[in-house]
Amino acid sequence: MSLDARANDNEESADSGPSLNSEDQQERIEARRLRIAARIEAKRREALGEDRDSHRDKKEDDRKSHKQIEHSRQRLTKLVSDGTELVTNVQIAADARETQRRAEEEELRRLRVEKLDSEAKTSLEKFEEITKKWLHSGSKKIPQVLWELLNSQQKQCGQLIEDKNKLIGDLQQELRRKDDQYVKDLKRQAEDIDILIERMEEQIKNLTKTYREELLEIERTFESERQELLNNSHSKWEKGMMGRRDKELENLMSRMKKVEEYEKQLNQLRLQDGEEYNTVKIKLENDVQILQQQLQQMKATYQLNQEKLEYNYHVLKKRDEENTITKSQQKRRITRSQDNLNNLRIKLDKQIKQYKDENQALTDDLKRIVEQYRELQKKMRHFAVVDDKRFRDIWLMNEEEVKELVHRALEADRIIHEQQLGLPWLAPDLLFMENVGPLVSQEKLKKTAVMLAREVMALPDTPIPSSGAEQNTRDCGSSDQPSPPFSARTVKRILELLGDESGFLIESKLIRLLSPLEKDERSLMKLDSIFTALGIEVEDDVYKLVDFFCNYKQERMSVQEHGGDAIGTSSDDLIGEKPSQSSDLIHCDDVVRALRAFVQECHASREKLSRSRLSEMEDRDASEDAAYWSSAAHVIPRSRVKVWDALESALEKYYGVLSSRSQLITETSTLQQQNTELRMLLHQYLNSKINTELEIPPTQLLRWELPQT
Repeated sequence: MSLDARANDNEESADSGPSLNSEDQQERIEARRLRIAARIEAKRREALGEDRDSHRDKKEDDRKSHKQIEHSRQRLTKLVSDGTELVTNVQIAADARETQRRAEEEELRRLRVEKLDSEAKTSLEKFEEITKKWLHSGSKKIPQVLWELLNSQQKQCGQLIEDKNKLIGDLQQELRRKDDQYVKDLKRQAEDIDILIERMEEQIKNLTKTYREELLEIERTFESERQELLNNSHSKWEKGMMGRRDKELENLMSRMKKVEEYEKQLNQLRLQDGEEYNTVKIKLENDVQILQQQLQQMKATYQLNQEKLEYNYHVLKKRDEENTITKSQQKRRITRSQDNLNNLRIKLDKQIKQYKDENQALTDDLKRIVEQYRELQKKMRHFAVVDDKRFRDIWLMNEEEVKELVHRALEADRIIHEQQLGLPWLAPDLLFMENVGPLVSQEKLKKTAVMLAREVMALPDTPIPSSGAEQNTRDCGSSDQPSPPFSARTVKRILELLGDESGFLIESKLIRLLSPLEKDERSLMKLDSIFTALGIEVEDDVYKLVDFFCNYKQERMSVQEHGGDAIGTSSDDLIGEKPSQSSDLIHCDDVVRALRAFVQECHASREKLSRSRLSEMEDRDASEDAAYWSSAAHVIPRSRVKVWDALESALEKYYGVLSSRSQLITETSTLQQQNTELRMLLHQYLNSKINTELEIPPTQLLRWELPQT
C-alpha cells in the first residue's frame, strides 16, 4: 500500500477535524498540516516495521513467490549436482584405471630394469671369460688344443648371442603387448567419451525440461500474486471512491446552504442600496439647481467681459496697424542698410582677395628670388671651388714643368762649368723652388694636420708652436680668444689614442695595405685617413680636437665628483703636462662618444670655415705671382747667358772642325779598305794554280818588274 493511500485513509478517518474544502482559510491550513503530519508518521512506522499492511505483504511474499523460487532453486541445484556427479563418474573411473595402469607399468619397468641389469652383468662376465681365454690362446701351440679352444670359444660366443637375442625377443614381445594395450585403452577412452557425451546430453535435456517447468511454476505463482494484488488494490480503490463520493455530497449540501445564505444577504444589500440611491438622487438634484443659478450668473459676467474684450480688440487692432506701418518703414531702412553692408562686404572681400593674391604673388616671388639667390650662391661657391681647383691644378702643372726646366737648366749650367769650362759651379739661391701650389701670404699660411702629426710623432717631447694666425679655441667656433699650444706629449697621446680607437673610420683595404709598413709610417697613414673622415685639415683643427678631448675628460670628472655640476677647466692647465698613461686624458671607452660630440659641435664652425676659406680664395693676393715666375725664369744670370752664347759660337766652330775631320777620317778608312781588297785580289792571282800552266806566268812578270822598279 502506498503512502498516498494511507494518507487518504488518515484524512478520511479525520473527517471530524478540519477539512481542506472548508471556507475558512485557517481551517484549510490546519488540515494541510495534519495531512503532512500523518504522512510523516506513516513513513516513520514503515521504517520501524510497525505497519501492519507491510507485515501482511511480506508474509504473503514469503508464503507464495519466495517459497516457490526457493523450492525451484533447491530442486535445480540438486538436479545439477546429480548430473555433475553422473558425468564425473566416468572421469573418476578413467582416472582410477589410469592410476592402476601406471602402477602396473611402474612395476613392470622395475622388473625389466632388474632383468636387464642382471643380463648385463652375466653377459659382461661371459665376455670377460672369453677375452681371458683369448689371451691364454697365444701360449698354446698345439693345433688340436687351439681347435678345441676355438670351438669352446665359439660355443660360448653363440651362447652369449643367443641370450642377447632371447632378451631382444622378450622386449619385442612386451612392446607388441604394450601396443595392443594402447589400442585397447584408446577404444575404452572413446567408449568413455561417448558415454560422457550421452550423459551430458541427457543431463542438458533434463535441466532444460526442469528449468522450463520451474519457470512456468514461478510465472503461475507470480500471476496469482499479481491477481491478488490487483483485487486488493481494486477493493481499496472502490472504498476510496465511495468515501470521496460521500465527501463530495456533503460538500455539495454545505455549498447549497451557503448559496441560500448568500442570496439572503444579497437581497438585504439591494434594499439598503435602493434607499441610499434615492437619498443621493435627491441631494444631486438640489445641487443641479444651485449650479444652474450659478451658470446664469456666469453667463451675465461672460457677456460683460466679451464686450470689454471687443473694445480692447479694436484698440489693439488699430495699434497693430500703426505698428505694421512703423515696422514696414523700419524694414525698408534695414533693407537699405543691409544692402549697403553687403556692398561694403563685397568690396572688403574683393580687397582682401586682391591683397591676398598680391601677397601670395609677392611671397612666391620672394621665395623664388631667395631660391635663385641660394642657388646662385651655391653655384658661385661651386664655381669658385672649381676655379680654385683648376687654378691650383694648372699652377701645379706649370710649376712642375717650370721646376723641371729649371733643374735641366741648372744641370746644363753645372755641366758647362765643370766639363766645358773647367770652373767650379756655385748653385744659385732656389728658395722659390720650395713653394708648392699658389702663393699664399705668410699670415694666411697654415700647417696641415698631417704635417703637425708627423712633427709630433717625430718629436714627442717638444712643444709644437702654432704657425697659423687662428689659435686653438675653447669651444669650436664659440670663442675667439686664442689659447696657448699643448705639449707635444699631450698631442701625441691624443693622436695615438685616436688612431687606436678610431679604426672603424679607416677602410679595410687601406689597413691591409698598411700592415707591412713601419709603426710610425702606419700611424701617420691612419691619422691621415681619420683626419680626412673627420674633416680635419689644418693644425688648428687638431688643436681644437685635443682641447675638446681634454675638456671632455675634465667635464666627466667634474660631473662624477660634484653630481653633474659643470666645472669649466681651462686648457692652460694641460700645458707641459706629462700624464703617465693615455687614460689620464680621456678613457678609451669615451673616444667614440667624444668624436661624435666633436663632429656635432664643430659642424657649424666648419661651414663658417669653408666660407672663410672661399673668401680667402677670392681675396688671394696675386701681386707676387709675376715675381715668382720671373725668379723662375731668371734662375740663370745674364752674365752666364753671355758665357753660354760665347761657348755656343766656339762650340759651333769646334763642331765644324770636327765635322771636316770626320769626313776625312771617313775617306781615309774607305781608301784603306780599297787597298786591302786589292791586296787580297793580287794575292789570289799570284797563288792561283793556273800560273803553272802558263808559259809566262804573271808572277814572273811581276818579279821582273819589281827589280826594275
